[in-house]
Amino acid sequence: MEREGTVSLVLFSGTDDRLQAAATLTVGAAAMGRKVNLFLQYWALDAFRADRILKDHGVAPEAGEQGLRAMQDQGKVHWSELLRQAKDLGGVSEYACADSMEMFHITTADLDPLVDGVWGVASFFSEADGPVAVI
Repeated sequence: MEREGTVSLVLFSGTDDRLQAAATLTVGAAAMGRKVNLFLQYWALDAFRADRILKDHGVAPEAGEQGLRAMQDQGKVHWSELLRQAKDLGGVSEYACADSMEMFHITTADLDPLVDGVWGVASFFSEADGPVAVI
């Protein structure tokens, strides 16, 4: 029962709070039968390196120490595991930004298996037939 329109999320920030928010939106949309495309840019892409995905990526500056403690105390499933669960539901794809890959000197071999491939901006927007959000 796939609903119309792809949910397209541009992940820019590599902090755990923002990645957790993106993962929560992704798994929610996938559970509702929505197709979801994640476009990983800059610091978000860096967080998807296989050797860094489970490391502490901190929180956004506005969260501060109180926000960090609140996230830690909540004990939620790590954002990468939520994304794996979303992919298991089906219809979820994650693409590395080609420009960000070049900027950070990242190869596909450096990326976690969650990442399905590499797209340029034009490819991302050609597949975006629904809402687009930047996180």
